[in-house]
Amino acid sequence: MFFDGATTFKGVKIGAVPISESGQHYPASSKIRFPCTNNMAEYEACILGIEMAVDINIKELLFIGDFDLFIHQVQGVWSTKNVKILLYLHSVKELCKKFTKIEFRHVPKIQNEFTDALATLSSMIQHPDKNYIDPIEIIIKDQHSYFFHVNEETDGKPWYHDIKKFLATHRE
Repeated sequence: MFFDGATTFKGVKIGAVPISESGQHYPASSKIRFPCTNNMAEYEACILGIEMAVDINIKELLFIGDFDLFIHQVQGVWSTKNVKILLYLHSVKELCKKFTKIEFRHVPKIQNEFTDALATLSSMIQHPDKNYIDPIEIIIKDQHSYFFHVNEETDGKPWYHDIKKFLATHRE
């Protein structure tokens, strides 16, 4: 699962993308409407991802993020004295108990671009006054759109019949 959170001039953005073993992506993002630091945003993104994993009954999870401080705090390598972060850290550790195996790994920001873009999208759009917006479908296309829109002939003749007839009558 990739996750990311950040505070920008457009607001606080978070995103998480669980990826199944078969490669299916389940992207989610959220706009935070309360004061939040970058570190808090990372925790919010992580918790969003953990809650998604719990909802779909995942038992083993690899979390991948680009914020080194967060990863080291959750792994117990680094500590914090910030009371707000301690509350988040405690919450993440409690949620981690719901898994048989959970691992946190740091990656460079360039390897976390999809989640960053997803979170950025959430921070840039004006959300209606509701908690949920229908999912955005992201499709990868390997063919031009017009390739799939060949109309079937209604007269039962092949598509080239009129062209063939035209060429036959206008050869002279």
